[in-house]
Amino acid sequence: MIISRTPFRISFAGGGSDLPSFYRREIGAVLSTSIDKYMYIAIHPFFDKRMIQLKYSKTELVEDINDIHHPIFREVLKMYNLKGVDLNSIADIPSGTGLGSSSAFTVGLLNAVRAYIGKATSGEKLGQLACDIEIDKVGSPIGKQDQYAAACGGLNFITFYGDETVNVEKIIMNSDEKKKLEDNLMMVFVGGEHSANAILKKQAVAISDSKKFETQKQMVRLAYQLRSALENNQLDDFGYILHEGWLMKKTLTSGISTEIVDEIYDKGIRSGALGGKLLGAGGAGFILFYCPKERQDDFRTQMGNMDEMCFHFDDFGSKIIYVGDKFNE
Repeated sequence: MIISRTPFRISFAGGGSDLPSFYRREIGAVLSTSIDKYMYIAIHPFFDKRMIQLKYSKTELVEDINDIHHPIFREVLKMYNLKGVDLNSIADIPSGTGLGSSSAFTVGLLNAVRAYIGKATSGEKLGQLACDIEIDKVGSPIGKQDQYAAACGGLNFITFYGDETVNVEKIIMNSDEKKKLEDNLMMVFVGGEHSANAILKKQAVAISDSKKFETQKQMVRLAYQLRSALENNQLDDFGYILHEGWLMKKTLTSGISTEIVDEIYDKGIRSGALGGKLLGAGGAGFILFYCPKERQDDFRTQMGNMDEMCFHFDDFGSKIIYVGDKFNE
């Protein structure tokens, strides 16, 4: 058996510029981090070497790879023509909550399968392969940031170029300030699940409009400003930049925010947060707030019965965490 562990991510700024409708016209850039909430993929020889068994929210047992219903499983197993395996997935957090779970699944699956067939894989290679699977093979109308965030891990500035290349740069921060940043971030679950594909499809169409495209360009500039703020230990600026970016993002298309999201976000700002944003494509999931630690007790009191999720930064990206005997011969 082989088990991979792949982190979910939080995107801070520049989201949407990783869509081809933007980066093929202007260089895109996002700033994000992976966190200690994970997708686990286990692969094990199946007793019937002619068959494939898959266990996720459903169970599939097939003989022909082409009969697999789950598109990511199907395309990854087709890529390596792999049969006679039992694959299982489990996650710390449900899908559709804005933390990049779909791409974490793809990255983790690729990492586990490639380890199973004896191939070591770098983070950048995993990110590239995951994009090939999700965007080119499956045809999902998504960007590239989630795949590289999950594969490489850490606090990163990721740049997207018109020739389809991607550059991942680590953000260099004083360790004490990085811990302070982590402590100042709070995540609140607002409920529900969203369809990232549907929202991103709308967003890709929206930025064909010149005004929307300019807004997206301003959001990329905020990603650069955010990197500068972190590298210069100007943490409170981080909160204000998050806030500015969220106000811009909401104007791109309908479905990014809702009345409930707006109510919770506005209450959070009144309760002491300096800024924040809804994570992911929009509509549901988690709101991230930047609230200085000394204000957080008052914040929690004023917010009332909120569903807060504690988390820490992850520095490593997708990893193989267990390797057992492949065959019992």
